Amino acid sequence: MSDSETVPSAAAGAGPEGPGGAPALPQEALEIAAGYAFAGPALDLGALLWDGVCLPDAQIRVPLPMLNRHGLVAGATGTGKTKTLQLIAEQLSAQGVPVFLADVKGDVSGISVPGEPGDKVRERAAEVHQEWTPGGCPAEFYALGGLGHGIPLRATVTSFGPVLLSKVLQLNQTQEQSLGLIFHYADQKGLELVDLKDLRAVVAFLTSDEGKQELKGIGGLSTATAGVILRSLTAFEAQGMSPFFGEPEFDTSELTRTAQDGRGVVSVLELPAVQDKPQLFSTFLMWLLADLFHDLPEVGDSDKPKLVFFFDEAHLLFDDASKAFLDSITRTVRLIRSKGVGVFFVTQTPKDVPGDVLAQLGNRVQHALRAFTPDDQKALKATVKTFPNSPYDLEEVLTGLGTGEAVVTVLSEKGAPTPVAATRLRAPRSLMGPVAPDELDRAVQASPLHGRYAQAVDRESAYEKLTAAQAAGAAAAGTAGRGEQEAPRPARSGGGRSRAPKEDASVVEQVVGSGMFKSLARSVGTQIGREITRSLFGTARRRR
Repeated sequence: MSDSETVPSAAAGAGPEGPGGAPALPQEALEIAAGYAFAGPALDLGALLWDGVCLPDAQIRVPLPMLNRHGLVAGATGTGKTKTLQLIAEQLSAQGVPVFLADVKGDVSGISVPGEPGDKVRERAAEVHQEWTPGGCPAEFYALGGLGHGIPLRATVTSFGPVLLSKVLQLNQTQEQSLGLIFHYADQKGLELVDLKDLRAVVAFLTSDEGKQELKGIGGLSTATAGVILRSLTAFEAQGMSPFFGEPEFDTSELTRTAQDGRGVVSVLELPAVQDKPQLFSTFLMWLLADLFHDLPEVGDSDKPKLVFFFDEAHLLFDDASKAFLDSITRTVRLIRSKGVGVFFVTQTPKDVPGDVLAQLGNRVQHALRAFTPDDQKALKATVKTFPNSPYDLEEVLTGLGTGEAVVTVLSEKGAPTPVAATRLRAPRSLMGPVAPDELDRAVQASPLHGRYAQAVDRESAYEKLTAAQAAGAAAAGTAGRGEQEAPRPARSGGGRSRAPKEDASVVEQVVGSGMFKSLARSVGTQIGREITRSLFGTARRRR
């Protein structure tokens, strides 16, 4: 809960005073302050700035129930976006709300340990009337594919789906459609695509003479397109990306856990080891969100979110995205609110986020913008137009904000936008910096999730089945060749066969040629194929 005093309303007469007995608030500033005087639980963001003066009795807050209405945290590099995320995340955790944070630069891990008092922290706390005490949050640390410090986070190729994988591989629309056809075939035939070698094996089969017949009735797969997909997969693996796909697959319900003391667990995805692969991690974040959408039940409006998901470097997700892809993002963001999940996109300017997505973001924290170039000035004007009418000169305010200051507007308890408020933000209570790598490793190894996800598993899947098919086919062909050189065997009555040849023939029928896949589909593929349902992004999860 807030430790701030209740802001007086306009009807109460005189407004709050600034530090040192400054004059009462002007009417415009008083109306802004009154717009943030919420009765229910809320997170404290900071204190109102007016005419360059911090007014600590005018607290700027965001209602807890409104945090599943999504939001945007934006601003130029070095303006304090990361600390804003940390400030919001630790208060959510204290309210029992789990949080997911993507740590691109490696400086969010400090959220797990108490902060260090210092002159700057004490000065900031005094300016905004914050009762600052150090405190950390219960946290879990993850790393994509185990590259870096964290519990390995993997997905199977099957569950990742063709749409997101196409974006990672930078395929065009035609190639994406062909990849979708490959996934459809594998789903129907029970060929599980666990890792990239599984996908490569299926693509190679479908371009073989026998494999081409399998897709003939549903469009086929051109050799040229298959070649592009295979080359993209090879290049992807050459960059060391294959560890991201495999088992054990991460269960995204782990992100919605609370600690024994009732605080929400803060899940930190450590990304410094892959920050030079932005398209990969941004798409992987979308997989996490799509998987949550796929699995979580409807909860409607609730007293607090079930999870708040911070989507860092959000512009990378939208770069070069197809219209269909953007439509899927828009629908996911719009619908996941009813499942209790709030999504905050973190980027530099609102123009990085498409208009249809931006329209879904009711809570805004805009840090300073720079206007050194004509493009910067154009972005600044576009940003100002995205805010409600305001008594501030927002172009001037946004270029003059200091580090740890922002322009804020959120949704009130009634769902209406609050007045735009220039705000000096509070200081996080946790460590504003990274923890030592050895300390981070100890925390990871002590986690109960480490034993569940640390060791990669390579079970039988499409690659093994196809390899066995080829081996069985070669063995059958060799047996037939040797049989021609042997003396003819006596005919059996009724055309029967001995037990061993019958077993061999049964295997051959299941794994050789087009008949192989028809038999394989009948034996294992039909049931599995029925269990696969794909979401807006083509993602899927097979519950075992």
